Amino acid sequence: MLKLLRYLKPYSASVAAVFGLTFLHSIAELLLPTLLAAIVDTGIVNGNVPYILQRGGIMLLVALGGAACIITGNYLSSRVALGFGADLRSSIFEHVESFSLPEFDRIGTASLITRTTNDITQIQMVAVIVLRMMIGAPLMCIGGIIMALSRDVQLSKVLLVIIPFLGLAATFAASRVIPLFRTMQRKLDRLNLVLRENLTGIRVVRAFNRTQQEQKRFDRANEELTATAIKVNKIMAAIMPAMMISLNFTAIAVIWFGGLRIDAGQMQLGDLIAFLQYIMLIMFSLIMVSMMFIMLPRASVSADRINEVLAIVPGITDPAPAVTAKGAAKGLVELKEVAFSYPGAEQPVLSGITFSAAPGEVTAIIGGTGSGKTTLVNLLPRFYDVSSGAICIDGVDLRQMAQAELRAKIGLVPQKAFLFSGSVADNIRFGFEEATDEEIRKAAAIAQAGGFIAELPGGFDAPIAQGGANLSGGQKQRLAIARALVRRPRIFIFDDSFSALDFKTDARLRAALKEETGAATVFIVAQRVSTIMDADRIVVLESGKIAGMGTHKELLNSCPVYREIVLSQLAEEEIA
Repeated sequence: MLKLLRYLKPYSASVAAVFGLTFLHSIAELLLPTLLAAIVDTGIVNGNVPYILQRGGIMLLVALGGAACIITGNYLSSRVALGFGADLRSSIFEHVESFSLPEFDRIGTASLITRTTNDITQIQMVAVIVLRMMIGAPLMCIGGIIMALSRDVQLSKVLLVIIPFLGLAATFAASRVIPLFRTMQRKLDRLNLVLRENLTGIRVVRAFNRTQQEQKRFDRANEELTATAIKVNKIMAAIMPAMMISLNFTAIAVIWFGGLRIDAGQMQLGDLIAFLQYIMLIMFSLIMVSMMFIMLPRASVSADRINEVLAIVPGITDPAPAVTAKGAAKGLVELKEVAFSYPGAEQPVLSGITFSAAPGEVTAIIGGTGSGKTTLVNLLPRFYDVSSGAICIDGVDLRQMAQAELRAKIGLVPQKAFLFSGSVADNIRFGFEEATDEEIRKAAAIAQAGGFIAELPGGFDAPIAQGGANLSGGQKQRLAIARALVRRPRIFIFDDSFSALDFKTDARLRAALKEETGAATVFIVAQRVSTIMDADRIVVLESGKIAGMGTHKELLNSCPVYREIVLSQLAEEEIA
């Protein structure tokens, strides 16, 4: 948890102010019993009204000053804790944004969401408590003990019994709840995972009539989290009554033995009242410290989980210094003996991939399921780094380029079209933030999206639900294509981006794309042979290796794998 204290540096002045105000409030709390004792022993016993008024006025001023200090301190501590939490969330988000895909797989989306929300909230809550109590509670405890001893040493022996008892109770509670807090956070991760999967896959769940089974899965995760939380709350519930009972018994003991000492003439009434108040201050400060030490373990668990995220070093980083391609950007892509294996995989997904794609050319990639088509195009934007070999753009190895510069050259239409909540125009403009309305309309027209957009309420201002849930698969694909087109990149990657389109729309789209992307380097991953028959180069993959490469006619005669794919989709008379 100490590693996260660096995020408090911007608030160091406010933290110092909180500590100062808490110190002044504690001094005020320690002065009040002494002033009250003086009023009782000197003013009330002797009937000295002016003295009572004088000391009472001082008490009132001290109390008001202490109240002002604690109110201001609480306000500042809340601002510090909230700002600290906001900065920590921003840092985690910024750090996670730099992750490559293997790092996302390592932590998991559900766990990252839990750590960014629930875990930071736990730390934020404890930060408020620590800021308010870290100075005040120890100061009032130590100051209360000193002031109690100054009133009556013999009566102070009561503290020798109660302080060890409270310490043992807090230690016992902390030792029991720390492992439970760790388990709780893991159970919360599991609950979020089940919930997220159910919500994002609701169509699949309903299509296969798995609603009841998913409900049981959620109930099971929920019950496991609830059972762990109940165990924690039982311990917490037992600690507080024990402390309050000990507080009341201590008060009874002080009054009992203090009364005997007053009866023996060894103590004054005002001293007993002051002593009792000091005992209460000591007890309450010990209870606050105990509760703080009980809550710290959960914050510590959350801090460990956050530090785990922050400690991850992204596997894909920008080189220093980054290399920029010389001359005008063209978009020449060269793959040289490229091989790639996923972490932990026994066999490489790709091996020995060598070919080049020049500007103005369309390179199609086809193959059976699991042949490595999507993996290959995911290497081009450097979502993954090659295991061996090299990929160069305009003569520069991707690993020597800045990631932002590399991806600025590429317009990607992913296999699964993803849209963001917002308007139609916002989603297209996501490809190029400074795109004009005319450029957006043109990109939509080329992507064959203008027709259905015009039918939407509001047209380009029509709202898009999260993930594009209010659009069909084909509509989402066309908006994703428009988003890539408005970027005007040097390299286009269409990863099975026409699968949801009917043949008529597919044909019109390809014709419009050919004119728009004529000067760019185009990669098309496709399952339909009809989509890639006119490509300048077709790369046929089988088991991660190139089984054939050439034009449609060349491959029909030279590549059995390609011919098999063609025959499975087209009639014999359509092949030529």
